[in-house]
Amino acid sequence: MMKFIIGILFLIPVSFTSYWLVCSFLFILCFLFMIFVNVDWFFCHITYCLGCDLLSYLMMILSFWICALMILASTKLLKLNFYYKLFSFVVLTLLLSLLITFYSLNMFLFYLFFEISLIPTLLLIVGWGYQPERLEAGLYLLFYTLLFSLPMMLVIFNCFMKGTLDYYSMNFQLNFYFFICMNMVFFVKIPLFFLHLWLPKAHVEAPVSGSMILAGVMLKLGGYGLMRFLKFFLLNGAFFSMLLVLISLFGGVVVSLICLRQSDMKSLVAYSSVAHMGLVLSGLMTFSIWGFNGALILMLGHGLCSSGLFCLVNFCYERSNTRSFYLNKGQINLIPSLSLWWFMFSSCNMAAPPSLNLLGEICIINSVMFYSSLSMVFLMLLSFFSASYSLYLYAFSQHGHAGAGGYCFSSGFLREYLLMLLHWIPLNLLILKSDFLFN
Repeated sequence: MMKFIIGILFLIPVSFTSYWLVCSFLFILCFLFMIFVNVDWFFCHITYCLGCDLLSYLMMILSFWICALMILASTKLLKLNFYYKLFSFVVLTLLLSLLITFYSLNMFLFYLFFEISLIPTLLLIVGWGYQPERLEAGLYLLFYTLLFSLPMMLVIFNCFMKGTLDYYSMNFQLNFYFFICMNMVFFVKIPLFFLHLWLPKAHVEAPVSGSMILAGVMLKLGGYGLMRFLKFFLLNGAFFSMLLVLISLFGGVVVSLICLRQSDMKSLVAYSSVAHMGLVLSGLMTFSIWGFNGALILMLGHGLCSSGLFCLVNFCYERSNTRSFYLNKGQINLIPSLSLWWFMFSSCNMAAPPSLNLLGEICIINSVMFYSSLSMVFLMLLSFFSASYSLYLYAFSQHGHAGAGGYCFSSGFLREYLLMLLHWIPLNLLILKSDFLFN
């Protein structure tokens, strides 16, 4: 397992010489990772404080894939000669910190690299963002995460006083107050409704690469942390879980209604991420195997789907220099082949078959309905409004009369179609290997 970390370390100097070589090597490393790593639900290839199981394995593959696609999506930096070498360096640093976070068996190592991964993300938003408000968005992201991560550090110190920070050696249960302190940073990261205000602001101000990594991997850090550490709260967390399920489902419905009022395409996709991750959190809080499996599958599906939607919004922005629905109408007349990808990803966003989102939502809906039949109303509303805002996103951007500036649009480039295909293939074909996720 260390060979992949060392491979990325040796790839960092290459980032200052060749942009495309970094992109190619990341794809090669991703395929090697799939070939050489044989995982089960149990930890394998354990060193002193690093190891890998199915959960961390899937998150690491997602990190490799999204980081490679980020470099492929940001070729405008190469054309404009806008600090593209530094950009490659920041992406590789971010990937390295994410891999060690997912590898960690030691709680302090996990916490350390969990926080380190925030720094390259902040640099992406502040350094390559579009508007001057990106500084405010970066501060929102920084202070939300840092403020709520301090209680987690206190819990880690308390666990150290009890004897160990090794994940598998810790067999004690922590009380209700520790449940709040430990998991608050993960609730911010997912994000839980009421703690989500940093996310739309960060997405809207971030460049396409920043939005891709935020939606694709950074939100999944919250879900991953909850999956890892909920075993310490099986007794005390169950008393609090009903409230969290209610907040996440109610928040998902409210955010879905907010999506229907958006005039900015990127803002709509950002708010839809909050709604989907609310569904993930409700599945996790049922403390059932169906909920855990559904949450894992939906996290993978959402990471690929929302990343693809942010790419599509960026294609419009690069041509028209605006993300407004009112100025990006009638694209089906201008770029019909790209309109097909809009339909494919909008349908995946509403959990149409055969996407991973469908499988994940079926598992989560099953687990939440068994947990509480009263949640059926919220689940119905969430599914309905999810389809509504996905249809709204597609219909308003593709139909209608194109503006006068639309006729100078360039047609789709090969790089853009390749980028969409590399998002769509794993999103829709991984369902054929769903038995791998239920072992």
